Amino acid sequence: MSGHSKWSTIKRKKGAADEKRGKMFTKIIKEISLAARLGGVDPEGNSRLRQAILAAKEENMPKDNIDRAIKKGTGELAGGVNYEEVVYEGYGPGGVAVLLEVMTDNKNRTVAEIRHIFSKHGGNLGENGCVSWIFEKKGSILYDKKKVSEDELMEISLEAGAEDVREEENEFEVITDAALFEGIKKTLDEKGLKCVEARISMIPKNTIKLDTIKAEQMLKLMERLEDNDDVQNVYANFDIADEIMEKLAQY
Repeated sequence: MSGHSKWSTIKRKKGAADEKRGKMFTKIIKEISLAARLGGVDPEGNSRLRQAILAAKEENMPKDNIDRAIKKGTGELAGGVNYEEVVYEGYGPGGVAVLLEVMTDNKNRTVAEIRHIFSKHGGNLGENGCVSWIFEKKGSILYDKKKVSEDELMEISLEAGAEDVREEENEFEVITDAALFEGIKKTLDEKGLKCVEARISMIPKNTIKLDTIKAEQMLKLMERLEDNDDVQNVYANFDIADEIMEKLAQY
């Protein structure tokens, strides 16, 4: 199991607690506000805002929350914060490459917190550029194998312009060029294929296999990084065997 899609899988198995859901809402609201500030309020002409709103809807975020986030981003409502986007790179247990997308109003505070999380969980924060070359920005659309026909998904996806359809233990993953992501997902939606998750991700070109001990350390590191309020997304190139992942998902 490779890290970029299977971290999502293990989170879903653990369930969406209210606290986790609240953190997700906070991250999406920050993304919507910044996207609106940088690219305007019209989703049709602002692909970043359009994708952020899509993510919000997939999390069942109320429309009022989305509208307020847009208005805070443009300054129409008071209370908006000027966030700065930063990318941090580092290494996890076993030399796993870790890429973080951060949105912060205080870089000094954030980098200190992230460095502490890395060091506490068997990793270390690296220099800019140390691992970013390992990742490519791609669209990732996940489908439950029990609810989708592999042949149908493969045929529709590739005809729509997808790059690949990968089989995991319980899911199929459609990989797309980032620029074609929305169009391909729309085509799949119109064919009645309901996805489990759809997002633009930083997908690794290669992976590192982890044993049980390092896998447990790595998943704890991922969880702590995602728990940080300033971290928007965490990507890593670990590979964990199915039986190990199933065991760790119970913890």
